[in-house]
Amino acid sequence: MNFDLPDDHELIRRTVRDFAEQEVAPVAEELDRTKAFPYAIVKQLGELGLMGIPFPEEYGGGGGDSLAYALAVEELTRVDSSVAITLCAHTSLGTQPIYLFGTEEQKQEWLPKLTSGEILGAFGLTEPEAGSDAGNVRTRATLSPDGWTINGTKQFITNAGTDISGVVCITAKTGEDEISNLIVPNGTPGYSQGEPYRKMGWNASDTRPLTFEDCVVPEENLLGPRGAGFKQFLQVLDIGRIGVAAMGVGLAQGALDQALAYAKERRAFGKPISKYQAIQGKLADMATEIEAARLLVYKAARLKDAGRDFTLTAAQAKLKTGRLAVRCAEEAVQIHGGYGYIEEYPVCRMYRDAKILTIGEGTDEVQQMVIARALGA
Repeated sequence: MNFDLPDDHELIRRTVRDFAEQEVAPVAEELDRTKAFPYAIVKQLGELGLMGIPFPEEYGGGGGDSLAYALAVEELTRVDSSVAITLCAHTSLGTQPIYLFGTEEQKQEWLPKLTSGEILGAFGLTEPEAGSDAGNVRTRATLSPDGWTINGTKQFITNAGTDISGVVCITAKTGEDEISNLIVPNGTPGYSQGEPYRKMGWNASDTRPLTFEDCVVPEENLLGPRGAGFKQFLQVLDIGRIGVAAMGVGLAQGALDQALAYAKERRAFGKPISKYQAIQGKLADMATEIEAARLLVYKAARLKDAGRDFTLTAAQAKLKTGRLAVRCAEEAVQIHGGYGYIEEYPVCRMYRDAKILTIGEGTDEVQQMVIARALGA
């Protein structure tokens, strides 16, 4: 079994790491403080071909695989989670549904603009009464000669309200016991985006509620067969968990990087604190857990790329890495001492950014349900 990355994947890792360190790191603190969406960075990500890594070249994508995508997400999150989740939600949630379930006409219309980064994609699933209970959708879509008339609300939606947002795929009840997915372009009358949320973290990413009031889209905006929406979004969430798990590894690694560098620099009682056993134990545990979690994420990506069932491994990776990110961020703050509580130090932002990784893309409790079900419990 070879654990070395292939040359093309190693090139992606180096390319994204260089970009993150040179272009993202210098502005990450300011973007977080001002809650400014990183338009310039997203434009550069598109120019580098990173907004469409796992999609075929015929649709403008990079022709890469899930492992390449996970590597890119991991490297971005080492430096800044807001930039990483923007790419992650756009790729896994905004673009995947159209690629997986769209007609050829829908793919030709939307994928080239999405994979190039010309527009951002979003996915509207969560509602006030449908979070972990994702099947409890209240948004409704009624078919008439004019098309689908949509009424309802979505919340906690990423990428839907920026100046370059182009389309959202939403779940809606299209019958008493059926859920379908629909494509809703930005600018459609009756579709509006609320004000951004005030969040604990991910301050430079776009997250807001959506409202649909007699919003009409053409009948052909149905995504896949009518009534297939529940099965579709479960498949999308499985894929999305690989990306979010990669974020967990990236944040944990970034926290370790910052903690190790600070521990070597900070002196107490005549020597660097990295020379004290208490600090060495924290660093050693972080490094070991990160390596184990990274291999789990890569396994999930490899299983998907091989066409094998990856639901269990993706859920395990998501559960493991979310918790690890929180723990590593906390330890990094502890190693920094009082400075870790100061916003000028990246670990303070990482600490705030980490918690959502145990909630978004399915809470830890949902991951445990998925894992237990796969075990036959």
